[in-house]
Amino acid sequence: MQVPIRQQWRVGRYILGQKLRGVKHYPLVLMLEPLFRCNLECAGCGKIEYPEEILDKRLSVEECLRAVDECGAPVVSIPGGEPLIHKDMAEIVKGIIARKKFVYLCTNAILLSRRIDEYTPSPYLTFSVHLDGNRERHDKSVCREGVFDKAVEAIKLARSRGFRVTINCTLFQDEDPQEVADFFDFVSGLGVEGVTISPGYSYQLAPRQDLFLRRSQSKNLFRRIFAIGKERRSKWRFNQSSMFLDFLAGNQDYQCTPWSNPTRNVFGWQKPCYLLSDEGYAPTFKELIETTPWERYGTGRHPKCENCMVHCGYEGTAVNDTVAHPLKALKVFIQGPRTEGPMAPEPPMTYPDPVGIPVAMPTSPSKSSVRT
Repeated sequence: MQVPIRQQWRVGRYILGQKLRGVKHYPLVLMLEPLFRCNLECAGCGKIEYPEEILDKRLSVEECLRAVDECGAPVVSIPGGEPLIHKDMAEIVKGIIARKKFVYLCTNAILLSRRIDEYTPSPYLTFSVHLDGNRERHDKSVCREGVFDKAVEAIKLARSRGFRVTINCTLFQDEDPQEVADFFDFVSGLGVEGVTISPGYSYQLAPRQDLFLRRSQSKNLFRRIFAIGKERRSKWRFNQSSMFLDFLAGNQDYQCTPWSNPTRNVFGWQKPCYLLSDEGYAPTFKELIETTPWERYGTGRHPKCENCMVHCGYEGTAVNDTVAHPLKALKVFIQGPRTEGPMAPEPPMTYPDPVGIPVAMPTSPSKSSVRT
């Protein structure tokens, strides 16, 4: 895990304080989504499928900072859409840094070279650049040629300016483990702080539903990737806990912790997590925590959670396990995820057979061009 000591200390102190106070549902990372509009049309994302009037909505600076204060999480991740489209993004980031929160500004990096002068390097700011693999794989994923090269150029520029940079990598069907390993070797050479990896979640609005991995596929894929890394003795750096990586390899029987990464977007506080967009919204963070039926969500508990292994649900569980069992976590950290032997059992199914359950879809959404 390649997270600076300052950040590890601040987050660890925060977790300890919550546990000493007996707080059960506490957030670790606020997912602050100020807009849905994007300048790409990725096959595995459905955000730009919203109608024009929704894509034109923005959270104001005041709304964003109020959400940060309301939530209180030590880390703020700003996804989208493409955050750099938001004309006030630099001011939003500046306000979050002033509160000494760690900001991960997620971007496809198309606009980063143009907007980088609006930002100042800080130990509290990280550009999290979206790259789903090598040049061919990434450009295919985002449905546009040339994006990979532009992103790599922006990463080099940001690193030369002294910014913290991480890579956000999502894996889908038909991944070649050798190619993924080659990609990890490549980005390690770029001097980035680490890679955030996760299997893709099957968003209801995504244009391509055949891209997404089932849980058994995800576990086997990550075992093969980690095995290659061990064979090569690669020095990969991941921006995640060693226990989450062990979970990806099928060695932990975790249930997700949806309240660890609450989402505030243009509709309100999204129930129950960043990935489910049609379960309702709360007007305040307090109401989100107090009124969401958390026990109904998670693998085996809800049909839409069945194949999810995404970090925004399971990293919180892994961090809590690390705090509760530091020696176990240290062993995994030293040895790496186990890549052979039996896998941990899946959680039991406690909801009815999902076959035939209707899935809500928006009516006649229209795609749109970006407005900068």
